[in-house]
Amino acid sequence: MQNHHLKEHLYKILVIGDLGVGKTSIIKRYVHQNFSPNDDRHFICHAVCSDSFSSAGQERFGNMMRVYYREAMGAFIVFDVTRPSTFETVTKWKEDLDAKLSLSNSKHVAAVLLANKCDQGRDVLTNNGIKMEQFCQENGFVGWFETSAKENINIDEAAHCLVKHIIANENDLLQSEVAETISPQQESSRGGTCSACFRS
Repeated sequence: MQNHHLKEHLYKILVIGDLGVGKTSIIKRYVHQNFSPNDDRHFICHAVCSDSFSSAGQERFGNMMRVYYREAMGAFIVFDVTRPSTFETVTKWKEDLDAKLSLSNSKHVAAVLLANKCDQGRDVLTNNGIKMEQFCQENGFVGWFETSAKENINIDEAAHCLVKHIIANENDLLQSEVAETISPQQESSRGGTCSACFRS
């Protein structure tokens, strides 16, 4: 954002996943490590958790989720590598996110998958990076990271990945708005690549 380096950017980031996967710890770690009053980008983090998607009162829960999701620009979906059941619900969280939230150009918001608590052991799946990359591409994640809020592993890297894709999406939206006034056919695809990032 070279032309407005003094402009403040406020992004709402969702941190979602099953109960006890470490969402609050990830938020606390990121905010504690990175909060600076002089920073030109600030984040609002909403942690959302559920014991189960099949719990009673699902309709009421679904409506509450819409409120949490509203106007978010990106999301971390978190699972606990020591509890395989929390990985099994990842696709449900992603489907729910995509069903309830999209950008003004109808694209899905950027989502990064976090395999949290990697300091406590490694999941069979996360040992196979190729399978994880394939899972991310098939389910629309822009990347995945093994993280540990406790040991501060990959929290910054995951955040940088998500922010990069949020900014790319923001640029795409701006380009689309300009393109609509000039030429409806013009499309823009922007954003670099990093080893843990995928573009759909």
